[in-house]
Amino acid sequence: MTPTVFRNARIVLGDEVVEGSLAAAGGTIASIDPGHRQGHVGLDLEGDYLLPGLVEIHTDNFERHLMPRPKVQWAEMPALLAHDAEVAAAGITTVFDALGVGDADPDSLRGSTWHGVVDTIDTCAREGLLRADHHLHVRCELPAPNTIDLFEPFHGHHRLSLISLMDHTPGQRQWENIDVAKVYYTGKKGWSLEKFLRQVEHAAELQARYADPHRQYFVDYCRAHGIAMASHDDTTLAHVEQAHAEGASVSEFPTTVVAARAAHERGLLTVMGGPNVVRGGSHSGNVAAAELARQGLLDILSSDYVPGSLLSAVVRLVDDGILDMPTAVSTVTRNPAQACGMDDRGEIAPGKRADLVRVKLVDLPDGRRQAVVRGVWREGERVL
Repeated sequence: MTPTVFRNARIVLGDEVVEGSLAAAGGTIASIDPGHRQGHVGLDLEGDYLLPGLVEIHTDNFERHLMPRPKVQWAEMPALLAHDAEVAAAGITTVFDALGVGDADPDSLRGSTWHGVVDTIDTCAREGLLRADHHLHVRCELPAPNTIDLFEPFHGHHRLSLISLMDHTPGQRQWENIDVAKVYYTGKKGWSLEKFLRQVEHAAELQARYADPHRQYFVDYCRAHGIAMASHDDTTLAHVEQAHAEGASVSEFPTTVVAARAAHERGLLTVMGGPNVVRGGSHSGNVAAAELARQGLLDILSSDYVPGSLLSAVVRLVDDGILDMPTAVSTVTRNPAQACGMDDRGEIAPGKRADLVRVKLVDLPDGRRQAVVRGVWREGERVL
């Protein structure tokens, strides 16, 4: 098999950036050649960066395409294909479609069945229609009465690779500040103030009734099936200690430095949002991702609700002198891959999957740089 050669590239390895060429064959990286000994053979990257394909373990982007407006559901296949194209254009070659289960509102995506969506992912993958490698991250809202019932289509599914345990009861975790929660629910969801106040009271009742038994159900499921488990919006030391005792390997979006440090000390990988880095802080008023990075407490970046934020966040962390390029890139490649047991990808090294992204850094008028994706390959095949 004739190898595919990428030459004149700045290749981002695990601990350094080298100028040279890379050869891929049979879907994997065959060799890395520092220097310019390949001559004029292969694709000239013109000095652009060559990164491992990005690994995204938490994005709500598919849900956004499935429901582009409140109570407006879009057809499953067009929504999936649009989502897939968008994440590929952002340099993401492995994506965990984060789908939430549990909501008392029947008009909500998270309050309805996911059977059709799961079948659509399988069909499109089987037909070779997808650019990225799709996996499932099921987000379980513990206080919702219907969470376990709505989990049914994911039970035993071969794409299920991550389960996160969530509790969005106002007054704690992400919504510790009730005023911030009020702005979110009355703004994004269009609730009246009266409805918000009623829901706050009702949410506390649901939490008291369902959160603990549902939590135990999913902890037991992850243990029995070998599924990676993540806690969500840890705020206190007690939150982290509970997640660690239950076997969580990931702490998603810790809201305080205290929680992030506790997670780090116990070996949990901390996930923060790319939009948090790019915007300079949390939209919920919680700890800034850049601050955690400065303290060595940031392991993984998630695009959350903006796929393009991954590379933008990497560049921001580098340009602000917080992380060097290989370390920043590892937060969107090697670290998320390892968090979910994917040892075959996330790093440019011989034998790893030839999931690759060509990136050009463009200078902006304000003195910052913007990452521009110029090519994406999955297992050596160009998909963008």
